[in-house]
Amino acid sequence: MNEQIFLTLAQQELSEIVSVLEAAIDSAGIDADITYQDGVVEIEFDDTGKIVLNQHLAMQEIWLAARLGAYHFSPSSDGWRDTRGQSSLRAVLAKALLAHSGGKLVVDEAWAAQGSLEPGSSAAASVGKCSS
Repeated sequence: MNEQIFLTLAQQELSEIVSVLEAAIDSAGIDADITYQDGVVEIEFDDTGKIVLNQHLAMQEIWLAARLGAYHFSPSSDGWRDTRGQSSLRAVLAKALLAHSGGKLVVDEAWAAQGSLEPGSSAAASVGKCSS
């Protein structure tokens, strides 16, 4: 895949994630800040640290770092898939958001309404951890 196509896909994915998260955080009344700049999304929680998503051009992946661990996701025909466990980026992120928010921030329904969380997935589903 050429760099421009990757950047377009990654930026679209990260923008959609930020849009859903901003609404979900407001709706849940959670104290968290989201920043999105230069291909990096930071979701910072007051007491439980932060989740970082960033596009990695050289590897053509989106990387996620959270208390759950570090994950790498590659574009596929049905979204962004973990390079080890094949879980979706959004399912792993949903699980990380639950952990960081004490179970208060649930985004599965918002992504399902968008049609962007694969059928049958759940934040509670097992995810493949990438050891990096």
